[in-house]
Amino acid sequence: MNSDFPRIVTLLRKERGLSQKQAAMELGVSQALLSHYEKGIRECGLDFVVRVANYYNVSCDYLLGRSADRQGATLHIDEISTEDSRQKTGKEQKSGAIVTLNKRLVINSLNIIFELLEQAECRGLTAEISSYLMVSVYKMIRTIYSSNPKNPQAMFSVIPEIYSGLSTALQSINEANAKCLSVGKNVGGLSGIDISSFAPLSPEIISKKYPELAPSLYNLIQKTEEKMKSISG
Repeated sequence: MNSDFPRIVTLLRKERGLSQKQAAMELGVSQALLSHYEKGIRECGLDFVVRVANYYNVSCDYLLGRSADRQGATLHIDEISTEDSRQKTGKEQKSGAIVTLNKRLVINSLNIIFELLEQAECRGLTAEISSYLMVSVYKMIRTIYSSNPKNPQAMFSVIPEIYSGLSTALQSINEANAKCLSVGKNVGGLSGIDISSFAPLSPEIISKKYPELAPSLYNLIQKTEEKMKSISG
């Protein structure tokens, strides 16, 4: 069994608010055995995978981490909605499929992030996360812009020799501050969020709240984690 099954089957149980004992009883196994499955200590048979899929109303592909969609659907470019005002322009139709797909995954995921920030009503958290994302854009546009040495570097005020290090340092600060603020801690004169007023999240909640945007977010997460796993060995 792959490493995704223990994580996903645990997530589904907790999402429903079930105790391990209750879920085990309804799935027809002992609590100890379910615990081993959830911890990845033991591998289950395919019959149990099917039983879990039916119980939680998800696909086997989702349980095994083969699909980011709970019903195992394959995400196609034309099925990804976007709030980008330039959607389906002539230029976009002429661009490559990979560019179009990745663009929509990123845009839709960012829309979810900023909607959540709006609900959090925390100016500091919004500022730190926005800065982190803006620096990411800055670094990549500068990378593309600098691919041709003839392009005038006067567009940027920070010299080439130090911009990479400084921008990475700024992102590290933004990330550290955001982590503090997101758990209600004050940092650098910024006030953390009011945790009691911040609604809980889960994949099920996100899917219901953002039905058109959620598939993009889940696919972005899946693609990113696959790349992370590939370099971790």
